[in-house]
Amino acid sequence: MTFTQALFEALESLNGNKMRSGLTVLGIVIGVAAVIAMLAVGNGAQASITGSISSIGTNLLFVFSGSPQQGPQEGPGSQRSGNNIRPLTLSDANAIADPLSAPSVQQVAPTLEGNALLTFAGENTTATLSGITPEYFDVRNLEMAEGEFINQEHVLGRMSVVVLGPEAAISLFGRADGIVGETIRIEGQPFRVVGVLVARGGGAFGSEDNSSYIPFSTAQSRLIRRGARDQVDVIYVQAISAEAVPQAVEEISSIIRQRHRTPVGFDDFTVFTQADFLTIFESITGVLTIFLGGIAGISLLVGGIGIMNIMLVSVTERTREIGLRKALGARKKDILLQFLTESSLLSFIGGVIGIMFGWLIAYIVGQVAIASGTNFVPIVGADAIILSTTFSAVIGLFFGIYPASRAANLEPVEALRYE
Repeated sequence: MTFTQALFEALESLNGNKMRSGLTVLGIVIGVAAVIAMLAVGNGAQASITGSISSIGTNLLFVFSGSPQQGPQEGPGSQRSGNNIRPLTLSDANAIADPLSAPSVQQVAPTLEGNALLTFAGENTTATLSGITPEYFDVRNLEMAEGEFINQEHVLGRMSVVVLGPEAAISLFGRADGIVGETIRIEGQPFRVVGVLVARGGGAFGSEDNSSYIPFSTAQSRLIRRGARDQVDVIYVQAISAEAVPQAVEEISSIIRQRHRTPVGFDDFTVFTQADFLTIFESITGVLTIFLGGIAGISLLVGGIGIMNIMLVSVTERTREIGLRKALGARKKDILLQFLTESSLLSFIGGVIGIMFGWLIAYIVGQVAIASGTNFVPIVGADAIILSTTFSAVIGLFFGIYPASRAANLEPVEALRYE
């Protein structure tokens, strides 16, 4: 028996039991669709997160107090003398900004960061509050939707002005435009809104849209007090280029080590780059994608068991047919090929339909995300299609082997006597 003959006979057999064949194929359809949809969601989440981080700029560095070996500081302003952790200061930021000491550094933006209650006309929201300098705008690659950003005049005059992220603005005003000049209260103190930022979505530390920015000097004197007089929480550093980032890391580390007089191998600070964050988040989303795909793969396994059950039933029902074929000269391998072809065909048809349904589910999820204002697009990759299709074919072959072997090993005489 040739493969073409086996294929036509398999189609004829499956066509004779349409309902049963359709229900069997349904298990594979659900499994393949689930695998493709889950992998598409995982790939979309990874692309969304890494895209948000990359949009900040590939030449951005973050300098924190504390090291992975020693851990972070225990609260604002604290110093753990046992671990020789000194807080980062404005003087550290100024030293890093010195072009003679750090030629690979373009701009430096020290910040004080915390959370604060923002209120306006009975509405309130809790948003991140950052005390910043004018350099922060360029270093973080921000864009203004309206108004202006914090400038040097605001910092020198310790002015009560604030720039809002769009999410914080909507929470207070119900809109993100036409609010420049309004006065809100931050922790009970009045601040005039001078600008609103363009939406950016999620960032490395959560949503960057639910934020508020005030002059560094104002935050230092009135809202975000630290133990040391000129202490800062984070120093954002912009390297002159993405290629200069490794050199900038070395220069920053050398400067702070000299200023803090830390022994070799016992840094009391940490320098993170965008590449570090991308590696971390890609690792997390990669594990998530594999987990989701594995859960969906269980559906394929269940579908394969369904194929085996149906093929066993088919062998039982067609015992006399098998006996007649063998009596007429059909070889063992012919019977084996016939039943393996049927199981593989069921799996293949289910795989093709499952691919279409999986793509449709991913498309619907993407449309729902767009409608809800979420920057998330599921990605149906060729790897997901190849993986699910290959897996479904293997499932069909694997779970078809036992029924096919059982049919091929039937004795012709016993099969012909079967009722």
